[in-house]
Amino acid sequence: MKPVHVIGGGLAGSEAAWQLAERGLNVVLHEMRPVRGTDAHQTDGLAELVCSNSFRSDDAEFNAVGLLHEELRRMGSLILRSADANQVPAGGALAVDRDGFSAAVTEALSNHPLITVERGEVAGLPPEDWGNCIIATGPLTSPALAEAVLALSGEDQLAFFDAIAPIIHTDSVDMSKAWFQSRYDKPGPGGTGKDYLNCPMDEEQYNRFIDALIDGEKTDFKEWESNTPYFDGCLPIEVMAERGRETLRYGPMKPVGLTNPHNPDIKPHAIIQLRQDNALGTLYNMVGFQTKLKYGAQADIFRMIPGLENAEFARLGGLHRNTFLNSPKVLDASLRLKAAPRLRFAGQITGCEGYVESTAIGLLAGLFTAAEHLGHTLTPPPETTAFGALLGHITGGHLSSDDEPKGKRSFQPMNVNFGLFPPVEIKKPEGVKRLRGPEKGKLKKSTMTRRALIDLEQWQTVATQQTRPE
Repeated sequence: MKPVHVIGGGLAGSEAAWQLAERGLNVVLHEMRPVRGTDAHQTDGLAELVCSNSFRSDDAEFNAVGLLHEELRRMGSLILRSADANQVPAGGALAVDRDGFSAAVTEALSNHPLITVERGEVAGLPPEDWGNCIIATGPLTSPALAEAVLALSGEDQLAFFDAIAPIIHTDSVDMSKAWFQSRYDKPGPGGTGKDYLNCPMDEEQYNRFIDALIDGEKTDFKEWESNTPYFDGCLPIEVMAERGRETLRYGPMKPVGLTNPHNPDIKPHAIIQLRQDNALGTLYNMVGFQTKLKYGAQADIFRMIPGLENAEFARLGGLHRNTFLNSPKVLDASLRLKAAPRLRFAGQITGCEGYVESTAIGLLAGLFTAAEHLGHTLTPPPETTAFGALLGHITGGHLSSDDEPKGKRSFQPMNVNFGLFPPVEIKKPEGVKRLRGPEKGKLKKSTMTRRALIDLEQWQTVATQQTRPE
């Protein structure tokens, strides 16, 4: 039997390759780095994290991302296993030492007896004699392959910008002004409740900072980039500032759930948080501080933050361009390109957004392909699960192609969230006459997560039968 070719060694491609190999299929995993680099990657490691080191909330009861974590763990995800093994404290989130995480994934894939890692660019469409392939080239797909795929699909390229946050050397933070604390002292996985570095601002400092962000020198767009939008889930901080002076105080700089031990009687007007970025704790990244400011402006402006006056930057922020398919129109329910069913897609190129979401779609692409090789057609996971809700958004979208305005596409990248799940009937606890506000919301979420894990267990039984040789 021919090997399955997986193109792209990011999160989705790495997960797809692992799932295929664990089901007895030979896999050739193609990764163009270091033969051909990208504007965002810094190493040749598989599953390198180019933006944040956070996989976001690990709360599987009340958070859709945390639920997706749990579903991935139950399905034997290599990415989640490696993340758990390399976690760093991050309050209620699952964050990782990015180098240790990438090394763990690289080692597992390189040492698997059924996986061959080939370094080099796949320029253009995969050869016909490769048969079925998974394309998981992510937001930084090489131009030759992107052009070939998009020409085949009959669609125009759709792109958006993602920004990267700076990373600071921990010992350069002034701890006479900053302090360690998680919001509401929440410890989370591997944490202590003191997992973030916090830098407070009073109102005057905040206003000067906002003025500097708005006036700071920005990276210029090239002519071909000028009409490219941002993804709202990863806006540069200066773009948020331009949308209103209070935007940041209700976003990444919100002053809630924290008490400044240096001045406990005065509530800060705004707070900047830094999250541990490596296992040693020597590096912290600025949470929510993605930016397109030029390097010189970044250093000057971010050193206006109390506690960061002498900050030393291990990496400054940056900007990179992402691409994704109009998936509801061009992909079928099992992620195959309708115009060429031998090509299956996974990860951010499909229009999911986020590390965990990309991993989940990579896992599903691997399972669909494994079942196909055994002569089965694997039914997609129920939309009541996080897997199914995310897949439903990608392959169904919130509007059909017939509903889209002429010349425009409504499909946009999406993180997993409970808004993608089917409604659920809430049963009031015994003795409770009426549910209100937050209590009702929490019960709704916990009911959704319980339903999801029950339905996942049933689907997992079928998936195991259809993706593993007898």
